[in-house]
Amino acid sequence: MTTPTTPAADLPAPTDLPGPTVPDPTAPNTRALRVLALCGFLLLAGCLVLTAVLGLVDAVEGDGVGGGLLTAGLWSLALGAAAGTAALAVPRRALVAAQYALAFAAPVLAALD
Repeated sequence: MTTPTTPAADLPAPTDLPGPTVPDPTAPNTRALRVLALCGFLLLAGCLVLTAVLGLVDAVEGDGVGGGLLTAGLWSLALGAAAGTAALAVPRRALVAAQYALAFAAPVLAALD
């Protein structure tokens, strides 16, 4: 003879239910992410100057025209500014990381041109 199962037997025990979510104490808060995004704009400005210098040096010493990698570097700066603006509005660690990565990519691309 089988024992009848009740719907309550299928429910998890109260200790198995997820509790209230506790924020990660090591995660940066929104103010810190916004400050990092603002500092990223200073980095973007410095990388813009460096990218422009590299582009002008290539124009004087090279064939006189900017290549595709210089254009990609300038687009990288524009996308980095967009990521920084988004990080100011909605502070996320990934947006700040993207801002910094795109800022550092611009002079590297310009140097490769």
